[in-house]
Amino acid sequence: MQKNSKRNNNSRVSGIELNSVDAEKEKKESQNNFVELLPPEVTFKIFSQLDIRSLCRASVTCRSWNNTVRNSDSLWKPHCLTLRAVCQREIDDDLESGYSWRVILLRNYQKSKVKHEWLSGRYSNICSPLSLPEKIMYPMDVDTWGEILEAELER
Repeated sequence: MQKNSKRNNNSRVSGIELNSVDAEKEKKESQNNFVELLPPEVTFKIFSQLDIRSLCRASVTCRSWNNTVRNSDSLWKPHCLTLRAVCQREIDDDLESGYSWRVILLRNYQKSKVKHEWLSGRYSNICSPLSLPEKIMYPMDVDTWGEILEAELER
């Protein structure tokens, strides 16, 4: 019986030690997390300097960064407006449908890259479906393919 109580006491002590180690680790991480230390306006200014890829990477760094980046819709707006040069109709339709800037960017980013390559004439010399690079075959709507066809006919 005494052996069991000693084991229980040892596990409690080690549990308490682990909790204090975890708390200390959490405190250190919190001290190094500028999102939690700086005013929201300053944090926003820092994140607003990031490109799309860096902003997405920042959002998976930790929970507080994820919450800040995901909930700051205005961080995504400038990137969407850049894509709008290529995907004006698509982005305007998504805005009318009530999507957030972040969701609009997610919905149109890859499409804008593919559409830009098509519209710029990068694939004008393709003679058959077999010679199409797989990465450019992104699902696009009829209107988008119509824009691409019009650009090809004008060349």
